[in-house]
Amino acid sequence: MGQKINPIGLRLGINRTWDSRWYAGKNEYGKLLHEDVEIRKILMKELKQAAVARIIIERPHKK
Repeated sequence: MGQKINPIGLRLGINRTWDSRWYAGKNEYGKLLHEDVEIRKILMKELKQAAVARIIIERPHKK
């Protein structure tokens, strides 16, 4: 019996990249992750007819 793996996790870094590119500390991580999920939901809903395959979110590092 074979092992079940997540295909996205397996392919990250080989032929696929991360869908979110940002770093946050402990205090901000949950808030930013929730924002990413909400942004993706809204964009997929609004751009349904445009057939958008992926939404990549990048956040600049705050200095």
